[in-house]
Amino acid sequence: MPPSPFWIQIEDWHTAGEPFRIVEKLPDGSLPESSTVAQRHLDIIADLRHALDQLRQSLCHEPRGHSDTYCGFITPPDDAGGAFGALFWHKDWFYTACGHGIIALGYRAVAKGLVKVPESGTAKIDVVIDVPSGRVVASMNIVDGKPTNADFINVASYQFSKSIPVYLRKVFKSEWI
Repeated sequence: MPPSPFWIQIEDWHTAGEPFRIVEKLPDGSLPESSTVAQRHLDIIADLRHALDQLRQSLCHEPRGHSDTYCGFITPPDDAGGAFGALFWHKDWFYTACGHGIIALGYRAVAKGLVKVPESGTAKIDVVIDVPSGRVVASMNIVDGKPTNADFINVASYQFSKSIPVYLRKVFKSEWI
């Protein structure tokens, strides 16, 4: 039996010209019941016919999207330390993080009142977001209750190896054909 029709509401945000589409409310029953954002991500990509992958394609491909559409599904956080979670995707597949998406989500959290900000003066507010690669923080600079600029702190990364020799072969144009 085909799934029931539903309405989906999206918001398009832009970070320095980079588009980011946000889906806050997902169709009932479509989000895996896993306890972490990382596991939800794995559950979705393990099922090539998952309802959220079909929704991803519907929102990213023409006529509703375009080749540069990046998006995020809002999910519950991993625990009470996160404001919310996000699953990232674009026209090709699901991703573990998105830098301009984190900034857009931080701005949206302030605009929607998901985090408390002082109405006057300056402040730095951290919006904690759980994503498939871990916990990230959108650090929002606030002036008189409005965000003025933002940056983010990504998950820790480590050097896996070093001093690995790389050998390159010079390729001439005649070899390209």
